[in-house]
Amino acid sequence: MPVELVQRILPTIQTPDEHPYRTGAWTPNYDEVNATEMEVIGEIPRDLDGVYVRNTENPVHESLGVYHPFDGDGMIHAMSFSEGKAAYRNRFVRTEGFVAEQEAGHAIWAGIAAPPSLSQRPGWGAHERLKDSSSTDVVIHAGQILSTFYQCGEGYRLDPYTLEQLGAEGWVPQDGISAHPKVDERTGELLFFNYSKHEPYQHYGVVDANNKLVHYIPVEVPGPRLPHDMAFTENYTILADLPLFWDPDLLTKDIHAARFYADIPTRFAILPRYGQPEDIRWFEAAPTFVLHWMNAYEEGDEIVLDGYFQENPTPGPLEGPWSKKMNRLMAYLDMHSMQPKLHRWRFNLKTGETHETRLDDRILEFGTFNQSIAGRKGRYLYSTLAEPGRFLFTGLMKHDLQTGKSWELSFGEGRYGSEAPFAPRLNAKAEDDGYLVTFITDMREDRSECVLYDAQHLDAGPVCRIILPHRICSGTHAHWSSGDSIRQGALHR
Repeated sequence: MPVELVQRILPTIQTPDEHPYRTGAWTPNYDEVNATEMEVIGEIPRDLDGVYVRNTENPVHESLGVYHPFDGDGMIHAMSFSEGKAAYRNRFVRTEGFVAEQEAGHAIWAGIAAPPSLSQRPGWGAHERLKDSSSTDVVIHAGQILSTFYQCGEGYRLDPYTLEQLGAEGWVPQDGISAHPKVDERTGELLFFNYSKHEPYQHYGVVDANNKLVHYIPVEVPGPRLPHDMAFTENYTILADLPLFWDPDLLTKDIHAARFYADIPTRFAILPRYGQPEDIRWFEAAPTFVLHWMNAYEEGDEIVLDGYFQENPTPGPLEGPWSKKMNRLMAYLDMHSMQPKLHRWRFNLKTGETHETRLDDRILEFGTFNQSIAGRKGRYLYSTLAEPGRFLFTGLMKHDLQTGKSWELSFGEGRYGSEAPFAPRLNAKAEDDGYLVTFITDMREDRSECVLYDAQHLDAGPVCRIILPHRICSGTHAHWSSGDSIRQGALHR
């Protein structure tokens, strides 16, 4: 297996480490490598051209206070496909915080579960309290990777094939860019939002196919909020004001404690893609928190939005061998505690009414769909299944929204996967004519694989399994971009 060790980053985390999210499938990686001609079980499809990228929370230094996995340094893992061959690379994202801590040789900023007073260099980072590790989400826009942080960071660019570091994105506003910006493949536009602790508390923007910020407006909400995702249709953008946010009284004391306010409705801001603040229409719905939305589309007078409705946004502590604070942290990372269910909202633009429907009563989250139909009515969604008590993905579920049928796929005992984006075949003939791509860490075999499944025949098992040169840390958000889309995006820059 031709493997090139590019760099080894030396950690300061104490060993042996007993933290549940720095051990087992969450054991961090410190080697940055390039690899080709890897062992393949099966055959790499020749009708697949593009890049699969996944972001990872991968801590380097011993934390200041309790470690939360969302504090981990960003690491991008990428597998590129072309003409029946594949190449793998992984790199840390060289954020300003990562570089500063490398120079210092230790952690400088406290994490989400630690008091801000522990930070040794306050006043920088996401909302001036966290290191922007750019470790949450990843997309490819204008021919380049864009990695983002869930509490609104700078946004960092990398080359999708080489993972060359291209630095912080220049157009990002002062209040940053949240995780989960959306790429409209039809237009090449990037839609994004951010949120802050000062008025108007939220903004929305559009970056064109040439990577120029062309639209940016305030979206006024009653106070600091914690939105995590957004959605779009062909003509509209959808933002959310969710009733889970920092306790306003505690926030005045610099205590960031999220509370769920069950007596406050969920609110949705719907506006034309290039609309102004006065064009925003607000719709109300049942109180919940939603980490991730799926597709949205226009149907007659209505806008239809799918997502994962949490039935228990603030669960009680899990039972475990850890401290009370750690047991609570474990619950907030457990899908089975928060109970997200696939859900549908319908917003009537004529009457102003909202109608809601449950699509599935099983615990599901971290979904994907064919991005070529984003913003238009589609038929198929692909969700992840989770292990009870742990933030680990154990399989996938495909939904046919037209017939109501679903299919479940298990990764196998001791095998934990990632978000699995849909990758269309070259010259695809149908919406589900392609592959689901994921990285899987196999704890029994002590290795990791890039696995492809035929989206039309999940029960047939893997199309191929590409053995990675090292076992990689578990991770969440991932993205697929076709080779043609990357090449076209590069031409626009």
